[in-house]
Amino acid sequence: MEDVKSSTISPDTTFVKTFFTRNKTLLFFILKLVIAAGLLIYLASSIEYKQILSGIENADLVLLMTAFVLSFLNIFLQYYKWKMVSESVLQENKKSKIFISLFHGFSAGIITPLRVGEYFGRAISFKDKPLVQVTIATLIDKFFPLMLVAFFGSVSSILYLYFLKGISVYLALSLFIILFSLFYFFASLMLSRRFWDGMLFSRIRRSGRVSSWLEKLKVLKQLDKPFFFKMSFVSLLFYLCFLVQYALLVSAFSHNQNFFDYLWAGNLIMFVKTIIPPISLGELGIREGASVYFLSQMGETSVTAFNASIFLFVINLLIPSLVGLILLFRRNGN
Repeated sequence: MEDVKSSTISPDTTFVKTFFTRNKTLLFFILKLVIAAGLLIYLASSIEYKQILSGIENADLVLLMTAFVLSFLNIFLQYYKWKMVSESVLQENKKSKIFISLFHGFSAGIITPLRVGEYFGRAISFKDKPLVQVTIATLIDKFFPLMLVAFFGSVSSILYLYFLKGISVYLALSLFIILFSLFYFFASLMLSRRFWDGMLFSRIRRSGRVSSWLEKLKVLKQLDKPFFFKMSFVSLLFYLCFLVQYALLVSAFSHNQNFFDYLWAGNLIMFVKTIIPPISLGELGIREGASVYFLSQMGETSVTAFNASIFLFVINLLIPSLVGLILLFRRNGN
């Protein structure tokens, strides 16, 4: 009887597993689209559609264009970071290949959670390089902006809790002391040659499971202090460019000039977007929701917050991704 039962259930189970395996990428992409659309519809449903259009029509075009022009600086700084890493880690000096690989990464990253597709997208232009090596290089490139978001986002969060949520000054100071101590310890560890040589690699070498990866990870030892400080500085410029773009867009839609508050809100949005898993397409919905929440706390309207966030997505992510897609088709066509 048990054999009969298993035989009747098994074909259906096998069919489902086979169907899911063969169509996993498509199903996952559709799921992200549904999540992104659902989040956007939910946010837009709480805002009058006419108000959104009115906000766009009445926006300050000079500020909008300034934010758009800054997107070229934004991309250049990302290219410069990737060029530094490519030269140091991949020993690649061809600027055109580095530039195209960056845009391939934009296209692949926008449709994957945590932008993991960017790691594979950048590898398309580097067929002569091992995928693991390109992945490590991309991780290094992403690491520096991530640390800046974590630091400035944490600072902004403490200020938010103090000024807008009313925590005590003693608790705020305690949080600042803990934060600065942790980041100082982490930065010292990253710059310590003893940590990389004596502690990390010597312990990894003892493990047979990861010994094959050790040679690939040794490239991290080549990243000296000048590289660390230069990457940190360029990453800081990139992050500031992003925040200024957001502040300009908010100001364009609100016709107010509270730039400090808008920069503050931008820090909070980036921090929230980083700590919340980006399960939707292009992180849509999460960024817009955070923008609406924080700017509303600072006296701006939901329409302003929504429009500023959507336009930031378009000029910094959507347009570069479309350019990357065109470059990818041109490459395949050739």
